[in-house]
Amino acid sequence: MAASDPFDLFAEWFALAKKTEPDDPTACALATADPGGRPSVRMVLLKGFDRRGAVFYTNLESPKAADLQTNPRAALCFHWARLERQVRIDGRVEPVPADEADTYFATRPRLSQLGAWASRQSRPMTGRFELEQAVAGAAARFGLGAVPRPPHWSGLRVRPDVFEFWVQRPFRHHDRQRFTRQGDDWQQQWLFP
Repeated sequence: MAASDPFDLFAEWFALAKKTEPDDPTACALATADPGGRPSVRMVLLKGFDRRGAVFYTNLESPKAADLQTNPRAALCFHWARLERQVRIDGRVEPVPADEADTYFATRPRLSQLGAWASRQSRPMTGRFELEQAVAGAAARFGLGAVPRPPHWSGLRVRPDVFEFWVQRPFRHHDRQRFTRQGDDWQQQWLFP
């Protein structure tokens, strides 16, 4: 697992996960904390990764977005069981540019686009029929035309300050390697399992 660049190592592992994992290899746990420090974790899907960071998309009125508005730091955790590997990424969170969000939104299935308009994410509803009515209302609003990205829906990018790579080994003698950002460079460190 020796590597000097965490972005290259993540890209290598992620490509392998996309080939070998039977379930969605883009799924990762996202941890945030509210202003009082109360943590919250949920699963999101990685929709972009490059040297700027890891991108996921969400309703900007959601609890996760509210957490990130007041405390713009987050942690991601990928676990690929078949590969017996895990990657943790910690960093500062920033919004993606509007054109980047528009481009991604245009690739989503139409029903997902309509759902982005219809869902009042994480707010109470009376039952499933209320969501179905809201989706039908969005469908009627846009007819057969293109569905634009809602103003309350966009992407967020986690800009890594720390990567940690973990490989399962027999007898819990796991490999753990941490990379910590030091200006434009990365400090590499091996950790006890």
